Amino acid sequence: MKRDPRIPSYGAAELRSRFIAFFEARGHAAVPSASLLPAGDATLLFTNSGMVQFKELFSGAETRSYTRAVDYQRCLRVAGKHNDFEEVGRTPRHHTLFEMLGSWSFGDYFKRDAILWAWEFLTVELGIPADRLAATIYSDDEEAAAIWRDEIGLPAERLARWGNVEKGDDANFWRMAETGPCGPCSEIHFDRGVELSCGSTCTPDHSEQCPRWLEIWNLVFMQYEQHADGRRTELPFKSVDTGMGLERLASVSQQVLSNYDTDLFLPIHALLQKITGHDGATFEKQRFSYQVIADHSRAVTFLLADGVRPGNEGRGYVLRRIIRRAVRHGRLLGIERSFLPEVARAVIRIMSEAYPYLRESETVVVESLEREEAQFARTLDGGSALLADALAPLAKGASAVGVRADQLPDGAPQLDGGVAFKLHDTFGFPIDLTVELAAERGVAVDRAGFDAALAEQRERSRGGKKAELAEHAASVAQLEEMLRAVGETEFIGYEHLEGIATVKGILTESGSTARAEAGSARLVVERTPFYAERGGQVGDQGELLGTNGAAIGRITDTQRPVGAMTLHETELRGPIAVGDKVTLRVDAPRRAATVRNHTATHLLHRAIRIVAGADAKQRGSLVHPEYLRFDYPLDRALTRDERDAVEAEVQRAIRSNIPIVAAQMSMKEAVDAGADAFFDEKYGERVRTIRMADYSHELCGGTHCSATGEVGGFVITSDRSIGSGLRRIEALSGPVADEYLRARVKSVEAAADLLGLQDQELLLQKITQLQAELKGAKRRAREGGAQRVDPAALVARAASAPAGHRVLIASVDVEDVEELKELSNQLRKRMGPGVIALVRSGGAPDILVVVEGVDAAVANAGGIVSVGAVAIGGRGGGKANMGQGRGADGSDAGLAITAMAAALGVPVTGAAE
Repeated sequence: MKRDPRIPSYGAAELRSRFIAFFEARGHAAVPSASLLPAGDATLLFTNSGMVQFKELFSGAETRSYTRAVDYQRCLRVAGKHNDFEEVGRTPRHHTLFEMLGSWSFGDYFKRDAILWAWEFLTVELGIPADRLAATIYSDDEEAAAIWRDEIGLPAERLARWGNVEKGDDANFWRMAETGPCGPCSEIHFDRGVELSCGSTCTPDHSEQCPRWLEIWNLVFMQYEQHADGRRTELPFKSVDTGMGLERLASVSQQVLSNYDTDLFLPIHALLQKITGHDGATFEKQRFSYQVIADHSRAVTFLLADGVRPGNEGRGYVLRRIIRRAVRHGRLLGIERSFLPEVARAVIRIMSEAYPYLRESETVVVESLEREEAQFARTLDGGSALLADALAPLAKGASAVGVRADQLPDGAPQLDGGVAFKLHDTFGFPIDLTVELAAERGVAVDRAGFDAALAEQRERSRGGKKAELAEHAASVAQLEEMLRAVGETEFIGYEHLEGIATVKGILTESGSTARAEAGSARLVVERTPFYAERGGQVGDQGELLGTNGAAIGRITDTQRPVGAMTLHETELRGPIAVGDKVTLRVDAPRRAATVRNHTATHLLHRAIRIVAGADAKQRGSLVHPEYLRFDYPLDRALTRDERDAVEAEVQRAIRSNIPIVAAQMSMKEAVDAGADAFFDEKYGERVRTIRMADYSHELCGGTHCSATGEVGGFVITSDRSIGSGLRRIEALSGPVADEYLRARVKSVEAAADLLGLQDQELLLQKITQLQAELKGAKRRAREGGAQRVDPAALVARAASAPAGHRVLIASVDVEDVEELKELSNQLRKRMGPGVIALVRSGGAPDILVVVEGVDAAVANAGGIVSVGAVAIGGRGGGKANMGQGRGADGSDAGLAITAMAAALGVPVTGAAE
């Protein structure tokens, strides 16, 4: 694609933030991304579009405090008729995980504002020339046509109509389901240039087949209600749902043909090249495998961080498939060791600014990938043995061995497609691996038979309304069937920590059973003292005892997946059967710690609203025995004084020892009594409230202290941003808080002792003095000492870029940014026109890029810095001629060098390091 100097280049992070800010300025509430795991929607395996978290608002079943919203939503598409998992990596713009930028109107504005704002964002905010854009509308949508023609001024040749629902053509017409809200769409396409055209009549409707046109934004206008009898009537209120893929938008802004060549993926490619040792030419030959790994590593990182774990059904099975496909392509690149944990860390560096929770989950992500890679290595060994047995008799008649599959002669022996499918289905053996290994023995694979078996399995798995994965639907159906059979579980845990009950149901990996042996099982009893995870409070743990009082199992978690039926996740020490009498004993110290943290959460909620304002309402929480986590909306960080005031307010409420009263009442009675409910949870007719006199009154089903004084100590350990306008506090209570404070005091005492201070209050003053002295000493050493970096030697190592200018990329040992700038000035005088990219190694690496005498369309300093900084978990930017950035503390400067070399088209081996 020819570069257009009129198009400014923005990194993905900048595009994301500009989008949110643009719509916030137009009255939209910034809504955080929902999890990849849809809440309360058993029909969806994963969040696969931006509208999932807003689904109930379109139908009017739910209302919120806003009628306009803007968000960026992580999405995952791994199944369904429009998503071929096996093809991801082959095309430049299809992914498993992607980000959807969305703007929304729920009965507020409609077509005119949606179209005008979309056009303004693209052409004014991002500076994309209007003559590079085209639009499509539904065939008879005259209202949209008039807006595009008369108000936007779009030429007729750049406005296309298509779609006719009555004739079976759903193009440019969106519907939520067979019945319900629906309406016409208007798509905005980017013209990549006539030189990429598929013919003289090439129009935007070719965007899926033709590289010239790229659909970047879809504006959906929900104005009709589709009825079962075929009628469509006007909705009582009309809504707008717009979605724009961030990866595609980045490819437009950065003027590359492939999403995989944007700054979202280049750092991952750079790391993989460092692992493989491949040069640029080899990378291009193996681009498919590189792109598969780059895509899949993002998906598995987010899935693991969102709580999915590899397994053999539902979400776990999807995760396992993605991991295994990535590992398989790593082997095709010659990587025989574990590598996905390292790549996942790179993904976290790139994405954690927008999704800070990734940093918190890094250990879990890395450890899970290490385990899964090791397990897949064993799986490959097992599958290879089965394949070898199947190939042995066939290979005897082979006339050609050791060749690629496409080089096998006609009439070569053929492996049955059913065997290939068994390897794929049972062992997770990728079909391309089967084909490759069979070809080495001179045997072809019956792909038609394999495809038929796979299609049959998919058809079986779709069933009824074709839920995205049958495993998930079957699991839900199985749980619902058990709920109907055994009924709801009575919770007696508000009053008791121990109780006797009869086993009513048992679930193991093989399904519902009347008896289970030692190992993992999920048990259902008619009554339980164990609190099942909900409302932010984690599930109880404890012991399962037999009638003789002997321990027969450890309950490791308690969940309520459907209705009010409680599942006890249990590690059994021996057999158990339906009908057995058991004693369930809650881990009392763990429950007590959880109780303290839950009551502390309510106190924290009240304190934050006192200090930061009434709008700082709870948006989410986690109540754990070791700590509590509290999410609240605020577009800034609390000041130190505010944070201290929140802590002090909670501690004051604790010392007041306010009695806590729980009560059951109707929802109306609770609301009339002033009880607060802030979650996106669905409440029943009867609700439970927790009241702390006139201090706090909330709807809550969790367990609590009997008075606030039982909470004991309280301390806030962190307050950080977790998204646009959303913050998260973590805090400790009880003995854990006391121990934390004692440790802090010991640290201060140790620091004072180290500096020889008897008065600890002088510690801050002493540290400030030492910092000033150190800075002065470094400056004097730099001014009076010998230069550690030889500019002439560096210039001699400069490489030549494809456009002919010189490029110098170097990691240098200098003290600070000022010395880095001094060095760049010396290099500019010696080298002349070209690009100089310097990385200060050590600590948090600083990056400086200077461009002189080179067209900004060829090399933009700000863009180059952004690529390098993102590769090492930082940020950067600047102007066309100079940019500056910094990576994360302790990050590898070499990754920044590799990423910038790739962006400049210079082989890594040609970069000075």
